[in-house]
Amino acid sequence: MSLISATGLSVQLGGRQVLSGIDFAISRGEIVTIVGPNGSGKTSFLRALLGVVPPSSGKVSRVRGLRVGYVPQRLHLDPGLPLPVERFLCLPNRQPKAVMQEVLGRVGLGDDVMGQNMATLSGGQFQRVLLARALLGTPDILMLDEPTAGLDQPGTAAFYQLIADVRAETGCAVLSVSHDLHVVMSASDRVICVNGHICCEGAPHIVRAAPEYRALFGLGTGGALALYQHDHDHVHDDGTHACDHDHNHEKDRADAG
Repeated sequence: MSLISATGLSVQLGGRQVLSGIDFAISRGEIVTIVGPNGSGKTSFLRALLGVVPPSSGKVSRVRGLRVGYVPQRLHLDPGLPLPVERFLCLPNRQPKAVMQEVLGRVGLGDDVMGQNMATLSGGQFQRVLLARALLGTPDILMLDEPTAGLDQPGTAAFYQLIADVRAETGCAVLSVSHDLHVVMSASDRVICVNGHICCEGAPHIVRAAPEYRALFGLGTGGALALYQHDHDHVHDDGTHACDHDHNHEKDRADAG
């Protein structure tokens, strides 16, 4: 049974068509990642599924009583605001200290972090606290909007390993928007490539072999992605997209800078 599904989902923002004709479903225990270039509608896709952005057409369905844990793309806090981690985790509802300690431990943070000001945390600590807060509601699905923005490659890899561990421990689904494609390919059960519509989707090895994916994320990415060897010789299941050339691309090295 799908936790969240969309049928014919289209979204307009400011009179501009951002998404069109999206069909999507995610089931318990899946890790699904949405990728796409800047301005492709990735975040709007996530927000429409959350119910924050109304669809211009189509339908979004959620299982009754669905519990969602959300980690935003950015959370700007006033550096001068005295907001300890313990207090942050209690917003909007007071949490027992033992519960907060348990969930911080689950995301790899010790009790000592509870007294620290949110503004003084490192990038990796900050993201883990956001994840801990999302986990306090024992969610059926975690929805993450570029949760590793600003982290270096080791921090990004560690965060996605943490997500995989949380999925294994709790059985929750994970739906993530990400630009970290070199990590996404090893961290996801299914990848959805979006550019105003769904260009291609499937298991990571299927998506990275799709010409639509290569056209968006191939050469010219500034070294930000790890590209994998593949042949442009497949036909999509619907038979509407075939590649008329066959050649190999050797894996480029990811550039940490």
